[in-house]
This record gives sequence, C-alpha cells and structure tokens, in this order.
Amino acid sequence: MPTNPVEELRSSVVGRILFPGEDSFEELRKGWNLTVDHQPSVIVAASSAQDVAAAVRYAVAHELPVAVQSTGHGAVLPADGAVLVHTRELTEVTVDAEARTARVGAGVRWGQVVAETAKSGLAPLNGSSPDVGVMGYLTGGGLPVLGRTFGFAAHQVRSFDLVTADGTLRTVTPDSDPDLFWAVRGGRGNFGVVTAAEIGLVPVTRLYGGGFFFPGEAADRVVPAYFSWLDGLPEEMNSSIILLRFPDHPAVPEQNRGRFVIHVRIAFTGSAEEGERLVAPLRDLGPERDEVAEMPYTRVGDIYHDPFRPTYAWCRTALLRDLDAEAVAALLDVAGHDHGHLPPGGVEIRHLGGALARPGAVPAALGVPEGTFHVFMSMPAPPDTEAAERSRAAEQRVLDRLEKWDTGALLPTFMFSLDRTPEDVARGYRPEDHERLRKIKAVYDPANTFRVNHNIPPATV
Repeated sequence: MPTNPVEELRSSVVGRILFPGEDSFEELRKGWNLTVDHQPSVIVAASSAQDVAAAVRYAVAHELPVAVQSTGHGAVLPADGAVLVHTRELTEVTVDAEARTARVGAGVRWGQVVAETAKSGLAPLNGSSPDVGVMGYLTGGGLPVLGRTFGFAAHQVRSFDLVTADGTLRTVTPDSDPDLFWAVRGGRGNFGVVTAAEIGLVPVTRLYGGGFFFPGEAADRVVPAYFSWLDGLPEEMNSSIILLRFPDHPAVPEQNRGRFVIHVRIAFTGSAEEGERLVAPLRDLGPERDEVAEMPYTRVGDIYHDPFRPTYAWCRTALLRDLDAEAVAALLDVAGHDHGHLPPGGVEIRHLGGALARPGAVPAALGVPEGTFHVFMSMPAPPDTEAAERSRAAEQRVLDRLEKWDTGALLPTFMFSLDRTPEDVARGYRPEDHERLRKIKAVYDPANTFRVNHNIPPATV
C-alpha cells in the first residue's frame, strides 16, 4: 500500500505525474495566455478518463483545488497549489456521418475536428481559431463563426463524459442528469472535468468568406458603412469588424508592422453568387486587400487570422444593444485611427442575432444574449509593465465610451482573467440562472473543489 501522498497518486494514475523541477513541468504548466502564470503543486497529464478521476479523488482527499488545462486559451486564475489536470493526451475524434455526430476527447483542438468531419461532408460549430481547445469552448457556450446561422455550439452537445468532485465518471445527457447537463453547457469548469463530448455536426462543406482589409485612414468611411450594411442581412451571413493595430515587431510581416488597419470578416453559407452580391457594397469601398472568395470549410481559420503562438493577452468584452450613428461615432472617437491611437491589439465588433437570439432545443445555462453586437478586445503586453497598463487603460476607455449601449451582460464563453470577480461572473447569466447554477454546484461540488476558474460558488443551505 502507498505510504505517502506521492506514492498514492503514482499508484492510481497511468499517465505522467509531474512535480515542480521535473522534466516537462514547465512546458505543461504554461497555457496559451501567458498573463496567467500557473504554479500548481502537481500536474497530472491524464492518459484516460480514469486518470482524471484518480487525480480528482487525490485532490479532494488532500483538500486541494482542481484546475484543468488543455490549450490554456481561457485561463482565468493561477492554479497555484492546485492539482492541474492536463488533458492534451485525450485526443479521440470519431465521426458518425449517418448520425451527424462526433465524439471528441478533451485534449482535441477545433482544427482537428474540422479536418476529420470534413471527410464526411460535415462541420462542427467551431470558433474563429482552429487552435482553441474544444472543451473549454463548449462549456463556455461557444460563439461559432457560423453563429447567426446555427446558434451557439453548446446547443449541439449531445452528451458529456464528466468527472465530478466525488471522483465519479458520469456520462451526462439531458435524460440522465438534466440539471447537470444544463449547467455544464455555459457553466464553464465549475461542475467537473469533461473528458469527452458527443456533439452534433452541420452539413457545411464550403463558405463564401474571408476578409476585406482597409487602411486605418479609411476608418471614418468604412466603419459607418459596415454598420449600415448589416441592415436586413439573412442569417446565412456572419460577419465582424475589427479595428486592429499591429505591433512594431520583427515577427509581424514588414508591410504590417506598426500599422493600423480595418479588417471586415465574412462567413456566408449561401452560394458564392449570392455572397458576392451581398458583399458588393463592402467591396465597392475599395479594400487594399480582398480575401473574400469561395473556400472549403477546412480553411475557416483563414477568415480571422487568429494568433497561434502563446502570448500575453489582456482581454475585455461586452454585449451591446443596437448601434446607431451616435454609437458608431463614439467607437470611432475612442478607437479610430485619427482619434484613439490604440496600443497594439484590436477592438472587434461581431454581429449577433439570427439563430443566436433563439434558445436551443435543449436549454443551456448560457441563455439567450440580450445584445445585438459583441465587443471583444485583446491587447498583448507582459504583466507588470507600462505596456500592460496602457493596454488595460485603452480597453477601459472603449468600454466607458460605449457604456450607453452596454447591456451590462457578458457571454460566458468570453469571460477572461479581468472578469473574475463574483460580480463579473454573475454578469454572464440571468439572475435566476446564476442562482440555479449555485444550487446545482452545491449538489455536485459542495466544497467548491472546481474553483480555479470563473467561479460559481455553491449555494449555502
């Protein structure tokens, strides 16, 4: 029998167990967003769901919190002193073309799912980056590139394999555990460690999509035209606009270094002919670079050009009501080329509505967003530097300037390290849904073992 905690853990886990100072510990503790610096007491690189369950039981027995990481895009709190369960070795992707479903392991990234499902003429409801992990995205709700057309990704989940705080591996479905199934889809990592999920797929093989790039000097002309263009668009048209300043850095192509540009992103599921007709008003604005064309869905990541390399990312978001001419002028005033002088990074406004404004067939904790537009800002800078202070101040100026149109709500999938107070977390849910989440948390995790996240504390009895 094991005589100490280390032997106890090693005797129950098949995958690697890493302590500070050991090989690979430094590599695995770091996620994509380097602003969150994890210093766990131990890392369990799980090779199976059983390893995850053993790690959770060990943490509970020793009164340690459990943190989970696959890619680290959604890191919130440092996992200091925690048992960090790393899921990147759980890489199963199997497709049932007839049922239009896929079973996906917790270590899989969306690019892998897109590539595998495309072989059957199907696609998942993935986000803008192929490099983002599937499970953190799904448990946050997931805002797909094709969200206006098909809704939130969480509404396509058929089942989760979930290790709860008692160390039990459960297959959670709307029939087996309706409260837990509701809570996990939007409740982020508060209810256990997801080891796999079965998701529905959509019959999409191609898009008319890509991006229009305009020089920043054209912001006063292009930005109002974009918002006017949105009126009356069909749900098959998905788009966003970003006011983006590239860093003056050798890693950036020379033609873009230090430049301010406007990038309009397009993803249309209808025919190329109809797509060309619909985007003609944007094309008539004279982009300096036109990448909008027919494309296979496997190239969906080319639309947004999201960064792949780990970085320091300060992110803020908001949900906005309809943006009138005054709102567009306010945006230009605070973030336009001639006025805002943003630090490196971008201010993106994504058009919502369509299927995103309707509840899913099986309700989920993320609810229906109040807003018509979503603001996402990401400005890279190392912590505790003047650059970080400038980035955070610039993002706050944007939020302050758009306050008149701010609903006060957040999307759970777009809460980040700067949105971690209890009040901030509660903004991701309707009050009655947040209270329901707390009650469900009290049933499945009364000790709040899963708290290294956007924490939803258990309700007190």
